[in-house]
Amino acid sequence: MPNIYEQDLPRNPANHVPMSPLSFIERTALVYPDRLAIVHGALRQSWGQTYTRCRRLASALRQQGIGVGDTVAVMLPNTPPMVEAHFGIPMAGAVLNALNTRLDAEALAFMLDHGEAKAVIVDPEFSGVMAQALALRTRAEPILVVDVEDVLYTGKTERIGTLTYEQLVAQGQPDYAWEMPSDEWDAIALNYTSGTTGNPKGVVYHHRGAATNAVSNILEWDMPKHPVYLWTLPMFHCNGWCFPWTVAARAGVNVCLRRVDPKSIFEAFRQHGVTHYCSAPIVHAALVNAPAELKEGLNLRQGQGVKAMVAGAAPPAAMIEGMEQLGIDLTHVYGLTEIYGPASVCVKHESWNELPVGERARLNARQGVAYHLQRGISVMDPLTMQPVPADGETMGEIMFRGNITMKGYLKNPKATQEAFAGGWFHTGDLAVMYPDGYVKIKDRSKDIIISGGENISSIEVEDVLYRHPAVMAAAVVAKPDEKWGETPCAFIELKPGAQVTAEEIIQHCRAHLAHFKAPRAVVFGELPKTSTGKIQKFELRKVAGSVAAINV
Repeated sequence: MPNIYEQDLPRNPANHVPMSPLSFIERTALVYPDRLAIVHGALRQSWGQTYTRCRRLASALRQQGIGVGDTVAVMLPNTPPMVEAHFGIPMAGAVLNALNTRLDAEALAFMLDHGEAKAVIVDPEFSGVMAQALALRTRAEPILVVDVEDVLYTGKTERIGTLTYEQLVAQGQPDYAWEMPSDEWDAIALNYTSGTTGNPKGVVYHHRGAATNAVSNILEWDMPKHPVYLWTLPMFHCNGWCFPWTVAARAGVNVCLRRVDPKSIFEAFRQHGVTHYCSAPIVHAALVNAPAELKEGLNLRQGQGVKAMVAGAAPPAAMIEGMEQLGIDLTHVYGLTEIYGPASVCVKHESWNELPVGERARLNARQGVAYHLQRGISVMDPLTMQPVPADGETMGEIMFRGNITMKGYLKNPKATQEAFAGGWFHTGDLAVMYPDGYVKIKDRSKDIIISGGENISSIEVEDVLYRHPAVMAAAVVAKPDEKWGETPCAFIELKPGAQVTAEEIIQHCRAHLAHFKAPRAVVFGELPKTSTGKIQKFELRKVAGSVAAINV
């Protein structure tokens, strides 16, 4: 028999509506129509104008026969059309597929076909590779190609579409009566994983997850109204960690950057009063190690400073100290494409402020606790699906559950089932749980080095390498060894002007690690990275097989 709270109290349109980040721009345009929304070169666009353009885009797509459940791909840098795509495309009921702008034609062709894109919007910088990708498609269905024009792009321009983006937007109705999704479980975005082994997997986001993570971003940062957000993180990467929707919810300013480099970032700090930005460790390191003349006149400490998020490798002590000297407060987050970018955060405590920078770096290196609106994070034995002891020693696999988790992999039920086995999302990252409930990654399962029967965490060795004052970036992979099976091989990118020998690096590691964990081979040079700044270890593994060990 139902309890009294289940009797005559049904859901109805008055008390239950789907969650969607589309409501954020609708509200902001109503409340703050004249506030600045987008900065791009000389362009200054208000939230009222942005909302109208998004409605026009949605209307125009519907006129082209694109609607609910259709895919619209975009090949765009961090420019105004990319911001508008995050609202206008789902307003049409369609699904946004933001393509990685660093990919080759073959990979792009696979994604266009696999996602069954009905249209693709292309920046002039990428028209050449997109033309090749379109020629490699195997699906017979036609695809609408739209060319973006950008006065800030000074390279060669090749028209490959049937109309321009501005022509498309102009076709739409400014008062188009778009509708919220009928179900918050409806897809809002499609993002492809890196595909380092085989074809990439298509990760499907739902409206509820996008809205939930966007709000969680606000909560993790205590983000005030009207932040000035600098787009150093590619919006194609996990939809910019959901920050296009976050910025709209707080009526903030999107400061667009076509190209990310220290000079452009510091100029944006000065010109626009940037308050927040996100990026991979390599970008933060570039700021810390930038020439002194680029940092002149920042005066960040005289104001509120800048809040930054870092994901990927844990921030070493030198980075934390360098950022503090610049007046930048660094927050360490962790996540994957399958969980909308960051879904856990290393929440800092006031008591940490009094600790030496090395100890703060150790605490901040942890992946932390679940985002406010993520249901949970745990470290579990993947075979028994039981949590490991919270002793900071016992390793298990990081797993998530909650609203900030993908619908699944597009057209790949087997991979989806495996990813959600036991009612948790399996990340593939090996970690420990500390008594205070904070998680710390020890390694990817494939990155553990087994030397003479002993497990060596590549991350542990990398942490030590980053403590060396000459090291800009470091990665450690397994190198085949006849005697030990595998030994650690270190790949190091030095800071500008720094000099150090392989022997010095090895001795540095032996001073902080058990000797068997120290690298036996050291390779200097620029490290291969993805477009989001992650070091491509799969490329380094190829090299490691032919590296001669240094017997020290």
